[in-house]
Amino acid sequence: MNFDDIIYVLCLLSCVGAGKYVRKIEDESQRKLICTLFGLVVAFIVSGWHVLHCVISALLGALAVVYVHPSKTHLITFVIMFAYLAFFRLAHVFGFANPPGPTNMIQMVLTLKVSGVAFEKASSWKKLKQREQELSGTKTAEKELIEISDYDVELQSVDIFEIFQYSFNYIGVLTGPYYRYRTYRDYFETPFKYYAPCVETTVENLKYAAIYSVIYATVDYMWPLSYALSPEFNERSFIYRFWYIWPAFLIFRMRIYTGLCLSECVCNMAGFGAYPEESDATNGEGPRKQYLHLKRDADKRSYNFNTIVNIRVREVETCFTLREGMKHWNICVQYWLAVNIYRQFPSKKYRTGVTLLCSAYWHGFRPGHYFCLLGAACYVTVEDIWQKLVGKETTGLKRLIIDGMFWFAKSCIGYNYLGTAFMLVSFSNIWSFYSSIYHVGYIGWFLMLASGLVLTKRKTAISIKQK
Repeated sequence: MNFDDIIYVLCLLSCVGAGKYVRKIEDESQRKLICTLFGLVVAFIVSGWHVLHCVISALLGALAVVYVHPSKTHLITFVIMFAYLAFFRLAHVFGFANPPGPTNMIQMVLTLKVSGVAFEKASSWKKLKQREQELSGTKTAEKELIEISDYDVELQSVDIFEIFQYSFNYIGVLTGPYYRYRTYRDYFETPFKYYAPCVETTVENLKYAAIYSVIYATVDYMWPLSYALSPEFNERSFIYRFWYIWPAFLIFRMRIYTGLCLSECVCNMAGFGAYPEESDATNGEGPRKQYLHLKRDADKRSYNFNTIVNIRVREVETCFTLREGMKHWNICVQYWLAVNIYRQFPSKKYRTGVTLLCSAYWHGFRPGHYFCLLGAACYVTVEDIWQKLVGKETTGLKRLIIDGMFWFAKSCIGYNYLGTAFMLVSFSNIWSFYSSIYHVGYIGWFLMLASGLVLTKRKTAISIKQK
């Protein structure tokens, strides 16, 4: 762990501790201002004057959200935020100093939040327009009129200062999780935070964060990734070199698990993202049912933090396929990608590819990101082919064996092999390591694809003959 990592973790822990005091502030306007100022201070501590990148991009995005017509605001804001993300990462090309790693995380979360407001505003405007047309008779009404909330109306008049405060709220400023502007507003306008099990949930998550950090430190000490690039590594047996992908990606997973757990603790202690069970809150989105009426007897409700849950570690580790594992990893970002990219993209044929490409772009421009994330898209394709071949209706011992094989393939190729590329970052490092194990992951993937296509074709031909 380098010096930047230590400062980063200390800032996260300070954000966790601040939640207890933030909840005690009675005046909501004062609470909101303090949350913003504290967020800016934390961002400055880990970034120095590089934090100006974050401030400038947030203001540019906010201007687009407020002044561009609602029918186009999501597209323009998206372009501005993602273009600035590119400029930020290529600062050295323009003669600027490269920002530190923690600033990159802040900029990444900021990109999603500001463009997310624009997508929310555009969606609400569309609903308002459709409702207006239905009521005026210029458009045939659906079986039920489109449901319009006060939030949809108020979102059309959101101002720059509100977006700025949302962007730099200390809760989530460092490493997420991503949450909607509605979730941010609810925190200051509802009493749920006073009755949620804040301390209990925080302590529980801190326990897991401690376990993950110990595993991370232990495995990183015993099997450091740098060893895989040393001349001595090539002298080891092939089995050892191939096996090394397991501890290598375990280090990465434990690092991510620790960070995401701590980021959830920041929300938990402040009571942020807490909603009554009756609201049916889901990860990233928040309540799916009417919930504002629950404020009247908030003290009689039971609460959860589903809205800000960003990872389900048990499911990631035990699920049988990579497609399922991806659903449980960085969940709130997955929600943003699903709602704003996957569902918005006009071509159904290319939705998955475009979404994964956007995810790779958001993560960075380094070759390792594309080897990993686009490789995952290819692996999922093969996985889907074989799922259809073996049949989901299989039961008993045969099903158990099939699931075990899928789990091993997911862990070996889907996680460890592709994930190692993500950590090695540069093309030269990736090529050097993959060459040392003779590119067996890609060879295995190709054989699985070829055999899967042949068997699918044969199965289809047999079913046609039987008809």
